[in-house]
Amino acid sequence: MSEKIQRVKGVNDILPVEASRWQYLETVVSQVMARFAYGEIRPPIFEKTELFARSVGEDTDIVSKEMYSFQDMSGTSLTLRPELTAGVVRSYIQNNLQQISPVQKLWYEGPMFRQERPQKGRYRQFWQLGAEAIGSPNPEQDVEIIALFHAILQELGIADSVSLKINSVGDSESRQSYRTALQDFLRPHLNELSETSQHRFETNPLRILDSKAPNDREIIKDAPKIRDCLNASSVDHYEQVLQMLTEMNIPFVQDDLLVRGLDYYTHTIFEFTSDALGAQDAICGGGRYNDLVKELGGNDVPAIGWASGIERLLLVVDALKPAESSSTMDLFLVVQAEELRAHAPGIIQKWRMAGLRCDFDTLKRSMKAQLREANRQRARFAAILGNDEYSQGVVQLKNFETGEQSAIAFDRVVETINNYR
Repeated sequence: MSEKIQRVKGVNDILPVEASRWQYLETVVSQVMARFAYGEIRPPIFEKTELFARSVGEDTDIVSKEMYSFQDMSGTSLTLRPELTAGVVRSYIQNNLQQISPVQKLWYEGPMFRQERPQKGRYRQFWQLGAEAIGSPNPEQDVEIIALFHAILQELGIADSVSLKINSVGDSESRQSYRTALQDFLRPHLNELSETSQHRFETNPLRILDSKAPNDREIIKDAPKIRDCLNASSVDHYEQVLQMLTEMNIPFVQDDLLVRGLDYYTHTIFEFTSDALGAQDAICGGGRYNDLVKELGGNDVPAIGWASGIERLLLVVDALKPAESSSTMDLFLVVQAEELRAHAPGIIQKWRMAGLRCDFDTLKRSMKAQLREANRQRARFAAILGNDEYSQGVVQLKNFETGEQSAIAFDRVVETINNYR
């Protein structure tokens, strides 16, 4: 026997029983996106490596350690996308979307790739959904995009169990002021910081605030707050965001340690978290990135967006709202007589084309085994076809929920089942 080939470490199979949960989530997301007037965009799965080096940053773990990069036959360095904001912005610039509308509201869903340590809800091929609003610098846009994810949580029935954390990193002037203040505070403690944080001290000191090292956490709890370094225009922007969230009854917690280490982030940043995930509690992260479009060669256009891991979001949904057993099949056709099996595909095809979810047995099993299969698939009805029934153009339609059974003409099966919905 040939040796079995196993799946690659850190990736996951989404089996049919799980796919139904994904489809439910995707339906909710697409409906909410449509209500908020966001259009779907589908950028390619791989891009030029340079795109992520310039957008995410060469000194980040994502670019330096986690990307799946390779050279194609022309020698061009390509990378499987580790995130999608950069690809969306690249597409926005290349396709001149600003000429279609001054504000582009876009959403996406798809697989991302990072070679990091696999853990619960986090794989090397993982799926994200996200939204980007490009073109408006105003706090109304910040609030709308936060409300967008909150609406998805409401539709999923978990909004009350998820927390919104929010902060502001201000404009570039405020950010530089805070960078200096933070370095001045940390300098006397430099030798006490972790090796990673010592490296970040010069290159990206704000990322030290996100350190999980216990000693780093102890030091930074007394660090200056970025809110104290915001200039007047940044304070006004942030206060308007908070006021509008309050008016919309979207609860939030101000978190002074919430930061974004990348220089293109400005003003509002936020996360949605849930205790259902344990220590790794973030299910959505976002913020305003007014400098990224220009950084990638476009005009000086403001933008804001968020991304959410689908696997992690589904873990929260399952923890807070365990899936109830429900029917996945409308009808299972049970064929009694061997000579009738050749007629089964033609009969069931008409029901399928009329909209019913149907199945039948192709293994020539006994009637008892066929009924067991109907139960396994959680069919609502069984249509039992014997010689007498076939000669009369009927089936014995059995309702599994009520136990009722009656003869129904082939062309009335769809109507009869639909009346039970």
